[in-house]
Amino acid sequence: MSRARSTIFGVLTVGLLCTIESGAQQPQRGQNAAEPAQSTQTMRPVIRGRSWAVSTMKAEATRAAEKILLAGGNAFDAAVAAQAVLGQVDPAMNGVGSDAELLVYDAKTKQVVSINGEGPAPRLATIDWYNTHAGGKLPNSDSLLSAIVPGTVDAWYILLDRWGTMTFAQVLEQAIDLAENGFPLSASLAQSMGSPKLAKYPTSHKLYQANAHQAGEIFRNPDLARTFRKLVDAEQQSAGKGRHEALKAARDRFYKGDIAQTMAKFSEDNGGLFRYDDFAAYTAKIETPVSIDYRGYRVYKNASATQGPAELIMLNLLEGYDLRAMGHNSADYIHTSVEALKLAFADREKYLGDMDFIQIPFAGLLSKDYARARRTLIDPAQASLELRPGTPERFMTGAPPLTRPVAVNLDGGASHTGDTSYISIVDKDRNVVSFEPSLHSGWGTGVVMGDLGFIFTCRGDYYSLVPGEANALEPGKRPRSTLQSTLVMKDGQPAMVMGSPGADDQIQRTVQTLMNLIDFGMDVQRAIEAPRWTTRSFPASPFPHTMYPGDLSVESRVPEAVRAALIAKGHTLRVAGPWSMSDIAAIVIDPKTGVLSAGADPRAEAYAWAW
Repeated sequence: MSRARSTIFGVLTVGLLCTIESGAQQPQRGQNAAEPAQSTQTMRPVIRGRSWAVSTMKAEATRAAEKILLAGGNAFDAAVAAQAVLGQVDPAMNGVGSDAELLVYDAKTKQVVSINGEGPAPRLATIDWYNTHAGGKLPNSDSLLSAIVPGTVDAWYILLDRWGTMTFAQVLEQAIDLAENGFPLSASLAQSMGSPKLAKYPTSHKLYQANAHQAGEIFRNPDLARTFRKLVDAEQQSAGKGRHEALKAARDRFYKGDIAQTMAKFSEDNGGLFRYDDFAAYTAKIETPVSIDYRGYRVYKNASATQGPAELIMLNLLEGYDLRAMGHNSADYIHTSVEALKLAFADREKYLGDMDFIQIPFAGLLSKDYARARRTLIDPAQASLELRPGTPERFMTGAPPLTRPVAVNLDGGASHTGDTSYISIVDKDRNVVSFEPSLHSGWGTGVVMGDLGFIFTCRGDYYSLVPGEANALEPGKRPRSTLQSTLVMKDGQPAMVMGSPGADDQIQRTVQTLMNLIDFGMDVQRAIEAPRWTTRSFPASPFPHTMYPGDLSVESRVPEAVRAALIAKGHTLRVAGPWSMSDIAAIVIDPKTGVLSAGADPRAEAYAWAW
């Protein structure tokens, strides 16, 4: 593509945001009087292309991926470049210190692969340590005592080494430029930099709060630029040994070289539990994902140390209902979906976690027979108020029941929300990358790591301090992350990819979007923009894991008649703003034409582009 064409992204930005997508499908059958007709308009257009598509949480990251694709790189190269930029323009949500979950489709081998970029707890972190030194509590989204080892850099290495074509020098070029020369702040980021969490820590105050920041001001992070350049320098010094060794040298400088030594010393000097060996021993893991069939589509999720499989459990339950006949966002549809989610998330609490430490009975959890039995627990007229994990082992030959404890806490006020970012890419060869990097909560631990220019994720506050629970803290164990995305195949070909920030809400957003696409035949943008619901009727992932029985929220665009019917079914209903349950990005591939349709959530600063 010519340089002139590559400028289209910038030239058409304003115009595209004002475009109204026309030609939407007519309302589906089964709509009831409480349900408004599906609009033919969307806040943003479907972005369509024939070659490649990108949708991320920030325009700058989408542009970074575009530049790599135009330069001849593939989806794996573009994903690294996009996330390195995303971590700077969305630094409260993700960055170099993030953990990550990825799903990829390799067009050459025609395989879906999971990359587990979750970091483990440091070796000094034990339940006894927190009981003795921290009053039996995990710091909620704050301090190095809530941190885990960052996994994003190793995920970069795996993407480039196993599937990519470019070097670290090439894919980090744009990120280095942003860090050294700066970028104009958005209004939301400028405001977020005033966070009281950052003010508590000298290194964070120095980087983000030494000066007041305003929208449009140029912000620079020279410390982060130096960290990036160290990776590139290590790669170039080993270039004579071949591409693999050069990439590995860059990765090893982060986890085994002077960067790791700096992180370890800063941790020890500032009350953290990390030591050099925690970084040196780390590796992200390539794993086999889990999947189910849902109405002829094969839906894939990450398997280990993630809540992702709960979506598959939920879809198996919902497959037994004629959702279209209920009507989109009718009271029966929302009630049934919420009740299915409660059952799936009860199983999340008992069974899901780090497969290196616990057994997960997937053969039972994901079986259609198990779903059929569990479906009988859904009362069409009454909201459930209890946490009811099942016994999937009964649907496995020779598998004894697991006697694993499940604690329910109704106190403490734990939040079910969180802060994450997201990248989805499909390239011309139909390689697919779904990349979910996260600091978990706004600004993660809040602690900039010395002079390295980045913050660790605070995912360590997800552990349970109840011995024997699936997610109980152990040294070297990965927490059960809320990070997850969805990759869908149809007839052996990639069909959809989507992901959402938002902690416990992530599955609730991706599953609603997926059903909007499959069950209600919406285009990708309408599927994203449709009014949403969310519930907290299960234990929150962050400590102290509070459950709010009967809780249900809907965006105010859900009609009053539907809200009244939900209250009558026993839901404790809260009404949120009309566009408040953000956010998601998605790409759909037409199996007949090969056309790529990318969508981005208007509730956020997400941006889609395609060619």
